This record gives sequence, structure tokens and C-alpha cells, in this order.
Amino acid sequence: MSIAVFDIGGSAVKYGLWENETLQHTNQFPTPTTFEALQSQLKVVIDAYEETITGVAISAPGAVNVPERRIDGISAVPYIHERPIFDELEAYLGLPVAIENDANCAGICEIESGAGQGVNHAVFVVIGTGVGGAIFINGKLYKGAHLFGGEFGLMQNRNGNTLSYNGTAVNTATRFSEQIGETITGKELFERKDAGDTQATNTLNEMYQNIAEALYNIQVSIDPEMVIIGGGISARPEVTEEVKARLLALLTASGVPSVMPEVRACEYQNNANLIGAAFNFHHLHS
Repeated sequence: MSIAVFDIGGSAVKYGLWENETLQHTNQFPTPTTFEALQSQLKVVIDAYEETITGVAISAPGAVNVPERRIDGISAVPYIHERPIFDELEAYLGLPVAIENDANCAGICEIESGAGQGVNHAVFVVIGTGVGGAIFINGKLYKGAHLFGGEFGLMQNRNGNTLSYNGTAVNTATRFSEQIGETITGKELFERKDAGDTQATNTLNEMYQNIAEALYNIQVSIDPEMVIIGGGISARPEVTEEVKARLLALLTASGVPSVMPEVRACEYQNNANLIGAAFNFHHLHS
């Protein structure tokens, strides 16, 4: 079975071929400005493969409503929402289509084949320009009553701001830039900390504490065995260690250190959404 897999993002659509449990031929194209152009570009990619494509797996932003075969909510790609997108794509491409939320796809990848393999209860927290995530209970994706499960970025910290505002390197670097009157990136913020900059260190410590606060609330409400941290920031081993130490301190202060979960960085980075989309297709069409 050869599946064409796509990850729709705000600026680019990544794609590849899933065959023999392996992701191959990965590439990307700029995200089209209309749905018609998107359909056309997907077909161009599919038709270019020498292999016989038997299905299409898509990772997409928004609240993917599988029973209703549409994508609810909003995202940076507005034209994919509130339309019968499953039916439209299947009719246009002539192939069965499976679509799931991008953070859910990345989580599925980690649970099926990555850091969470064999874990029954886990949460996946992806930290990028914002914060998203996925919840797995008894090994199954839990999407919630309103398809809103795993929207950890909207959790509020004690300072009254959301985790997406408080807990990403992008936004933390923006606030730091305002303090020093100089524009720096998240990568440069870490570099300043590594060079011994006390102000940069304190700023990142605040970010770690904000993430740990959110994980504390997740832990005492869902009680997962494992927390998997994803997104570009997870490539830095110190992030997982700093958050883990702070989470344990918060749980210990509340007298419940015994419920401390395992905290791990994700194993898949850029390809997690594509691989998870392929796994999701297999679940729905096997």
C-alpha cells in the first residue's frame, strides 16, 4: 500500500510517500491561496509518483470533525474550514482520504512509533510558535466533546496569560527583545543563556516555570504516565530536564510527588505530522 501524505501548514505544504512503513520522497510547496489551487497541487504531487497510490493522508490545522467529514474552527489556512472537505478531496483525487489535526498526527506518530510507544496514558505537548497537543487515554486519541482536547496553549498561567504566550521560545524572545531594546530570535536567546547572560537565563527560567505550571494542571487532572514534549524546542535536551525538575517540585510541594510522570522529548521532529497522518489513515482504512 502506497499512501500520499501531506501536512498543510500556513506557509508550506509538506508531503511524502508512505510505503512499507517508511516515509520517502519528502518535499514541500508553498501553501496555495485557494482551495481549488490546493486540490490541483495535491493531484500534481500524487500523479508524479511512479507507485500506484491507494490513499491520501492529510495532517491539517483546525478541529478535524471526522464524523461530519469537515474541519471546524479556524487556522492560518481559512479555506479548508467549514466545507465538506473529505468528500470534495475524494471526488477530485479519486482516492480515499483521511484527515486529522496536525498536533494529533504528531502525537499519533510518537505513540505508535516514538517516545510514547507502549504507553497507555500520555499527553503530547508541542511547543512551536504557539502550543498545541494531544491526549491519549488507553492508547487511543481523546479529542473531547468539542474536538478541543489537547488545546494546551489556551491554558492560563498564574500571571493571567495563556501558555502559548508564556511558554514558547518565540514569544519569550520577543518579550526579551523589548526589555533590552534589541531584536533577537529564540535561538539567540538560548545562545545568550549558554554564554552566561543572567538576564537571558532568568527569562528562560520563567518560560520553563510557565510550562511546568501547565503540566502540573494536566497531571493532576488527566494523570498520564508520560508527557512527551515536541516542537523545535524539544531538540534541546535541557528543555526537558528543566521542565521535569520544575514539575516535580510543584507536585512535591502539593504532597503528591508519587504522581510524577515520565517526561521525554519527542523522537520525531519535522516528519512527525506526515508519519502520524499515515498511521491515522491505516486506522481508518485498514
